[in-house]
Amino acid sequence: MNPIPTTAAAHAAALSLVLSLAACGGGGGDAGSGGGGLPGGLSLQARTAAATATAQSAANACAPIQPFYWEVGDQGARLASGSVPSNNGNPVYTGATLMSIASASKWLYGAYVVQQRQGQLTDSDIKFLTFRSGYTNFTRCLPGQTVDGCVAYLNNGVYSTATDGLFSYGGGHMEKHASLNGLGALNNASLAAEIRAQLGSDITLAYSQPQLAGGVVSSADAYAVFLRKLLAGSLQMKAALGSHAVCTNPATCAQARNAPVPATVSYHYSIGHWVEDDPDPAKGDGAFSSAGAFGFYPWIDKSKTWYGIVARMDNNGTTDPGDPDSAGHGFASLQCGRLIRAAWMDGVAR
Repeated sequence: MNPIPTTAAAHAAALSLVLSLAACGGGGGDAGSGGGGLPGGLSLQARTAAATATAQSAANACAPIQPFYWEVGDQGARLASGSVPSNNGNPVYTGATLMSIASASKWLYGAYVVQQRQGQLTDSDIKFLTFRSGYTNFTRCLPGQTVDGCVAYLNNGVYSTATDGLFSYGGGHMEKHASLNGLGALNNASLAAEIRAQLGSDITLAYSQPQLAGGVVSSADAYAVFLRKLLAGSLQMKAALGSHAVCTNPATCAQARNAPVPATVSYHYSIGHWVEDDPDPAKGDGAFSSAGAFGFYPWIDKSKTWYGIVARMDNNGTTDPGDPDSAGHGFASLQCGRLIRAAWMDGVAR
């Protein structure tokens, strides 16, 4: 796999590290059996049938993003999953497929800081992790850099008084925060080790560039471990979901500068993750998520009962091969994932 041509060697190294970590444990856990007793009164069979039909539909938002892998689960296990299309048992994506997850990395770093602080974030943490720090000139990191090296590269570490206090989606906030947070000397390998030291060695990940907001290489299986730990409350981020959320749509919010979602959608942004709370129920249901620009979309529902993932990696339309935020396929995956989530919640295919 070679998703970022200009950093092929770094990506290959990240994949190698992820594979070696995965061999030591971690990954997805499936439910053994069951057809009832789940929260909400619906049977597992009914939820699975509705979610599967939605994912496989040729007439909804999931159709144009094929191929992809999806799964839904609770704090204990993966409960339903599938590869679309199945390609006669040889799908493009499975839960084990390694890929650059781009901005899904943001949720991991947000959770890292919350865990490190034992849930007690400082005002500075909150400002940086809700993207209002004024560090809005970020472009990319180079694979061989440290975090501090990335901050010093080009204009990545340039502070802008004009954007201080305004929501501006980008990688500069987390990169500068990590530098100030004692991670400046870390490279790809040591950065991954540090993140796993807080989130757990059972979460398999690597970095293809030392960018906290977009550099992670992982799989749906591995990311699902993280989401299950959130739901179980074994990570402090469960209590922080949706906290300190700020408005993000420049069309409706004077405190917002730019966001990677259409101007017709108004979400809030919390600690390294989105709150999908547009007042129009056709656009928002209150879920927490962190869609990546290549199409990797992890979510937790509003009730903090279920998690899900849509996993794919689409480089088409990437304007800058070194910038994981430049592709823009995250919202398309979100639209599909939201339908799968709705079908799972009420047992009605979309």
